[in-house]
Formats: sequence, C-alpha cells, structure tokens
Amino acid sequence: MSTYLYEKDLTAQKFAILASPRHDRMVREIADDLGVKATRLRRHMMDRFDMILMENLPARYHQAKREAGSLHDKELGATLYSRAVPLVDEERMEEIVATVYQLLRKNVPEAEAVATGKKMIRELIAA
Repeated sequence: MSTYLYEKDLTAQKFAILASPRHDRMVREIADDLGVKATRLRRHMMDRFDMILMENLPARYHQAKREAGSLHDKELGATLYSRAVPLVDEERMEEIVATVYQLLRKNVPEAEAVATGKKMIRELIAA
C-alpha cells in the first residue's frame, strides 16, 4: 500500500521553514508584540498552518502591517492576526475587537483596552 505525502507528519519541514531567517524574524516580532514565547508561537503556527501558507507568511505579515490603518488593525492587529497570519479565527477576532471597543466606550484608556485584546489573543495561542 502506498502512502501519500499529505498523510505524513510534516512537523520537521514546517519547523525548518519557521527557522529560516525571514520567518524567524517575523515570529520573534509577533511573539514580542503579543507577549508570548517564540517557541510557543512556532508550535501554534505549525499546528494551524499548511505548508503553502507557511512559505508566504513573511510577505503576508509585512503587507498587512503596511496596510494597517484603524485602531483595531494598527494597535491590536486584528486583520494581521486573523487574515494575514491567521493565528485566531475571524469570528473570535471579531469578538475580541468588540470587547476592545466596548472597553473604549466605557472610557478605559486606549492602551489598556488594546492590552486586554492582546491578552485575549495570547490566551488563544497558549491554549
């Protein structure tokens, strides 16, 4: 019986991609931004992403950062972390953005509201 490539464990190949210089820089930037360990973030990416997405991550990441304009994109990284580098499902990210804006409407300082949103993202990655 023959086995197919897509049935094999691609963990080593995915790690090799994320260990490349461009990918490693991106992972470390994201880890610093979200306050998670780079190793935990790599593991999360390896579990969630297929090989094609992983190959293109740095380009997607930098393009999304350039296009960020609104608060939820620029400070929180809503589009960045749900579409460009999909660490969080879009539905869950919408809930996080809603929570941040709800805090802002209650006159919570912007930095604190964004920190709460990033904490929610961090908890999803650590889970």
